[in-house]
Amino acid sequence: MSWQLACLNAGLRLIAKPKLRLTPGPEAAEREFRRTAALALRHPPYLRHVVRPGGLHWISAGSCAPGRVILYFHGGGYVSGSPETHAGLMGRLSKLSGVEVCAPRYPMAQLAPAPAQFDSAVAAWAALARLGYRPGDVVLAGDSAGGGLALALLAHLCAAGTPPAGALAFSPWTDLAMTGESLVRNRRADPFLPVERIEELVEVVLGGTDARDPRISPLYGAFPGCPPVLIQYAGTEILADDARRMAARLRDFGAEVTEDVHPGAPHAWQCFDGWIPEARAALRRAAGFVQTSLAATSR
Repeated sequence: MSWQLACLNAGLRLIAKPKLRLTPGPEAAEREFRRTAALALRHPPYLRHVVRPGGLHWISAGSCAPGRVILYFHGGGYVSGSPETHAGLMGRLSKLSGVEVCAPRYPMAQLAPAPAQFDSAVAAWAALARLGYRPGDVVLAGDSAGGGLALALLAHLCAAGTPPAGALAFSPWTDLAMTGESLVRNRRADPFLPVERIEELVEVVLGGTDARDPRISPLYGAFPGCPPVLIQYAGTEILADDARRMAARLRDFGAEVTEDVHPGAPHAWQCFDGWIPEARAALRRAAGFVQTSLAATSR
């Protein structure tokens, strides 16, 4: 563990985790996330962020291969975050992979509970198809809730017989039924997320939807003909079992799954690129996965 990561974990434990524990509700969480991201989440040089017709955000940093795209879903517990808050992370992933990122602005759960987010993801996929992208030209990606959303879309596409070139997820939230043992096992070890607020958050997100509906909890989905998947997560986070069991579920359907597990990073540590070397290292591995997945489908 680098000294930068040790300092980050200490800061998150002393400041961010108590603040999240006391946040009044989704609206306050969204405002705080927006402010924090503007101050603390770094952008790579020469970031390009364009909103094109259809409301899709296109993000890159440097030259990109034509005709290839990463369809990325931001995290934030379905109640916060946006393409703007995650532009730095997506820009760095684009720069390292040489592939442009497309990020939809899906609805927040406090305004439109599940499955509105899934419907938005399906609409974004359809929009890429209308622009001429074939399934093999696209890698799905996302962090936290967005990682779960990417995997939910993956199940939908596998069932339709139109799987993407691959999928990658950073600390994905895959089980809103909250059956993972790490929610209890890692409640103290996790330096970032307070488990005490998870049940309240789930109620907001579901809005009456079954917690095991694969459109919001991909752990319960089916993945026939699944492409390669990379899942990065930390062994100490409360959602570790969401990621670990998701990998096992995908393997049950014959998928080639790589689990990239850090022993002590915080939830979705890739967002802290520019602050901790572990973030850049993880994004380099993710970028390599993107390149390999797209190369395999272009043969």
